[in-house]
Amino acid sequence: MVHSKVQAVTQRIVERSEETRGEYLAQVERAHVSGRASSHLSCGNLAHAIAACSERDKDLIASGRGPNLAIVNAYNDMLSAHQPYGAYPDLIKKAAISNGASAQVAGGVPAMCDGVTQGRAGMELSLFSRDVIAMSTAIALSHDVFEGAFYLGICDKIVPGLVIGALAFGHLPAMFVPAGPMPTGLSNAEKARVRQLYAEGKVGRKELLEAESASYHSPGTCTFYGTANSNQMLVEIMGLQLPGSSFVNPGTELRQALNDAAVKQLVQITEPSQYTPIAKILTEKAFVNGIVGLLATGGSTNHTLHLIAMARAAGIQITWQDMAELSDVVPLMCHVYPNGTADINHFAAAGGMQFLIRELLDAGLLHNDVHTVLGESGLKPYCHDPFLSEDKASVVWRPTLEETGDASILRPASDPFSQHGGLQLLDGNLGRSVIKVSALKSDQLYIKAPAVVFESQDDLLERFKAGELEKDFVAVVRFQGPQAIGMPELHKLTPTLGVLQDRGYKVALVTDGRMSGASGKVPAAIHMSPEAVEGGAIARVRDGDVIELDAKAGKLVVHVDDAELAARPAVEVDLSAHSRGMGRELFKNLRSLATGAESGASILY
Repeated sequence: MVHSKVQAVTQRIVERSEETRGEYLAQVERAHVSGRASSHLSCGNLAHAIAACSERDKDLIASGRGPNLAIVNAYNDMLSAHQPYGAYPDLIKKAAISNGASAQVAGGVPAMCDGVTQGRAGMELSLFSRDVIAMSTAIALSHDVFEGAFYLGICDKIVPGLVIGALAFGHLPAMFVPAGPMPTGLSNAEKARVRQLYAEGKVGRKELLEAESASYHSPGTCTFYGTANSNQMLVEIMGLQLPGSSFVNPGTELRQALNDAAVKQLVQITEPSQYTPIAKILTEKAFVNGIVGLLATGGSTNHTLHLIAMARAAGIQITWQDMAELSDVVPLMCHVYPNGTADINHFAAAGGMQFLIRELLDAGLLHNDVHTVLGESGLKPYCHDPFLSEDKASVVWRPTLEETGDASILRPASDPFSQHGGLQLLDGNLGRSVIKVSALKSDQLYIKAPAVVFESQDDLLERFKAGELEKDFVAVVRFQGPQAIGMPELHKLTPTLGVLQDRGYKVALVTDGRMSGASGKVPAAIHMSPEAVEGGAIARVRDGDVIELDAKAGKLVVHVDDAELAARPAVEVDLSAHSRGMGRELFKNLRSLATGAESGASILY
């Protein structure tokens, strides 16, 4: 039986979304036509679509004997997680042939690496790349010659963008195909230690680069539990990829066997008797399952933006309040860096997604009556681990571990690390924001200290180097929101604030920007809404104002009389330096269209 709170939140989402979901499903129904796509094209249209195909595929597509499958690829070989995708199209085409289908690369989408752009001007394009990817996906599929689609993407904004784009073609069956994490390298704890030593000036750039390169060392996803691996958790628990496929390393026999199985399965769900379009998979219940997975694993707070935008693409309206109420009843079951010292490979070895999903199902915290890429079988098949068959020619699935393989990393729902999920909603006279609590110690959940106001992260770093921040304080870093400068990640601040915290000072961050994927060590109230450039209260905070952050009570207030705070003029900042260079001039109009963080920080709605 589903937990009463999970059921209540789901029902509220259904009722809130009745009109928009109905409109979306009507659009999907209009787009779905019987028969092969090729039969609805003129001869000229079809000839263009298949001109470069092999004779076998030309005949197959023209005759309509088998489905023609799109490949939407986020490949580039600068992003380690996406480097394996360079070989995927040919492998998918080969597997499609053996399953009586054809496959074509419909298009590529951009895939930037937040790890490369941290603290740099390019990071100001990062969030909006999600919506550009969604639009690029739509362009790739706009030729209307496909019966299903593979989506090749893993990292930060790429998966949410692909999901949004795929939902615009909700009548098509979809299969997300991961590439897996890189093997374990330098421990996350040691990497963090060297970063802090560098921030303190105790080691040089040579030592820092050696540590970073030993951590990020090969093709595959970065091994910490940031947004990329949170993406993989989400698409698996929401039923968009095969069970157990998220965290299998690149270049292994099992990885290839899973990819072949993904092709076979997509072919099957394009057939009329098993037809399962993505619109049937991504329902209100599926999105609630995604939120539950995010909370239970202590996943990236970026998804407090992305889930809202993704759901809206399916006509579903979810809110921070929904997430907060679910967080009250969903236990934190995982300690993966930055919430602990283990990496994602350790999590997978301890039982991974299969153990997690089984425990959540048994506790009544997930909806099982959902469709997945396996059809109508619900989430029970996702409690099974994939293995190579004896002849290594295919994948077989077996029930997962009865008990966790390592209770320091992964625990049952009955004995969690915390009874509360990994996220908390903060509310007060500064506005609304979210905080990731899964990586915080109990004494970090509350701070009351004077504000020190910064208009950029570089301003904070300069004052730290000048020795001006050796004290308890709440750093207010504003004018970082979507409309201001595109809401960049502020991870450049993590080592510095961590140093101050380790020196015994009580510090926290309040910002209308992001510090999401790998944040956690320092209390950070992020995604402050409304943002400063909209005249939000954060633009009225002054140095010395006492700010109280109470993550247990969900409270964030500045102790200034309400009348005085309202009477203060909102500070205005010249942001012209952020409007040009590194391509930012091309995104000027997008910034002006962006919605607030609570609405997904999107230009599309």
